[in-house]
Amino acid sequence: MIVTAAVVEEKSGPFQLRELELEEPRADEIVVRMVAAGICHSDLAVRDQYLPIPLPIVLGHEGAGVVEAVGSGVTAVAPGDRVLLNAHSCGNCEACVAGRVFACDRGAELNFSGGRPDGSTGLSADGAPVHGKFFGQSSFATHALAHGHSVTVLPTDLDLALAPAFGCGVLTGAGAVISGLRAGVGDTIVVFGTGGVGLAAVMAARAVGCTTVVAVDRVESRLELARELGATHTVLAGGEGPDLLERVRAVVPAGAHHSVETTGVPEVSQAAVFSLRNGGMCAQLGVPPLGTNVSLDMAMLALSGIGIRGITSGGVPPRFLQPRLIELFRQGRFPVDKLVTHYQFADIELAAKDSQRGTSVKPILLFGEA
Repeated sequence: MIVTAAVVEEKSGPFQLRELELEEPRADEIVVRMVAAGICHSDLAVRDQYLPIPLPIVLGHEGAGVVEAVGSGVTAVAPGDRVLLNAHSCGNCEACVAGRVFACDRGAELNFSGGRPDGSTGLSADGAPVHGKFFGQSSFATHALAHGHSVTVLPTDLDLALAPAFGCGVLTGAGAVISGLRAGVGDTIVVFGTGGVGLAAVMAARAVGCTTVVAVDRVESRLELARELGATHTVLAGGEGPDLLERVRAVVPAGAHHSVETTGVPEVSQAAVFSLRNGGMCAQLGVPPLGTNVSLDMAMLALSGIGIRGITSGGVPPRFLQPRLIELFRQGRFPVDKLVTHYQFADIELAAKDSQRGTSVKPILLFGEA
């Protein structure tokens, strides 16, 4: 099958639309006609090689569309199903069997190697392989190969143009609050960074009944949006005056029950940990370049009972959490649509630039009719 895909050919290079050959699905694979796909920080991190995955590559990992074909071994979905694509997992390791697909033993191989475990990529140009299978999908294309057990079947009344907003970034922020930290009624939570992940955490915190929800960012306009989405307090970082931790502690002098770090900046991670009360838990979601380190007082951690937990993909199988988030959206308690800006697929470069500039919180590319 000939498809149109956005290919990154060199470090920090542009997304270039090219015609590629997409293989037929193998036994466990499906072909999805893409209707919409979100742009996430991870796509740009690979483009810029902060996450070194082989180039050239087709990125995209928040795809939503319609199943067009299924492999002989696929039973979970059928042609015509409307689906949201998620990261791939093996389904057989100890973590997967326990329901922790985000911790799959083969997660790196299946999602970040640039192809299948046997070295094939599923994509080619004039006979030369083009890397793909990013997060098991590579959805910056008119059609994508995905896996039958790694998708969420969507309700028929959900607009596919909005569906990617329930993908990786929002799933990570909301899931960290709901499932990872298990925040609840009466809790205090501080969210560091108000991009798509952080704002999802803010919305989820209000949805589960947190009494005090503090949003922290360097950009006042983002803090205004955070207040609109449910933050009870905001802290403007940067500039002159007290340091970040002092500003946060002025709002929560007793410390927070939970903190969510989404920036990947070491100094911010420190503040996220030290903003907690005894026994508090920090969810580390921000992913900096590999090799980035943070200095923490180990005695303080041991004596205070404070914990740090790395969380990816929300810390829960997406097919369980995404329907919950969709229902909260229907109830008006998770207004994820306020994060979204739509772009045509041909304008992917503009969408990526707007994402980096912060003028678009959750860019979603549109491919055509649903």
